[in-house]
Amino acid sequence: MIKNSQPIILASGSPRRKDLLENAGYQFAIVPPEVEEIDDPSIEIRKLTSMNARLKATAVAQDHPDRIIVAADTLVLFDNESLGKPADMLEAGKMIRRLNGKTHHVYTAVCILKQASNDLVEFDVSTEVTFKSLEDEEMDRYHALIDPLDKAGAYAAQEHGHLIIEKSVGSSTNVIGLPMDELAEKLELYFSITPKI
Repeated sequence: MIKNSQPIILASGSPRRKDLLENAGYQFAIVPPEVEEIDDPSIEIRKLTSMNARLKATAVAQDHPDRIIVAADTLVLFDNESLGKPADMLEAGKMIRRLNGKTHHVYTAVCILKQASNDLVEFDVSTEVTFKSLEDEEMDRYHALIDPLDKAGAYAAQEHGHLIIEKSVGSSTNVIGLPMDELAEKLELYFSITPKI
């Protein structure tokens, strides 16, 4: 049941995005989108994440046209290849070993949609992340601490990220899945929504 006091709907089942919005003080409901995300490595990463974010927002907006839908899609770009969620632990191990000791970029596209008034705001944020150089057993130990299968690039900055990340340049919440500074700016500017702390 979505109350009228919750004008925002987060179109995501991600506990990390939920935590980010909650910690920022927003009132919102959660409606995970029932869509099949586009997985096409031939599509440029900014376009691909944008397409998926809009796909999720549009799906939820059909049943909630008068609400402000916030949807996002996050991918890792390494060596001109986009890395999504690994299919299994074998692929997760391969992903983290590719990123080991190297620098990659995390892209998140965000779509904010209020269908009833045809309000649509889209943006994307990129963060540069450099991994430490780790031994195989250190990477395996890290994966034993988290569930890498629901995370783009098979890692999570907020879950023992200090074990693998040497440094990051840009939005730290973007790496977790939602660039909060940029989102807060757009919600206030275009929808007059501010946190209720």
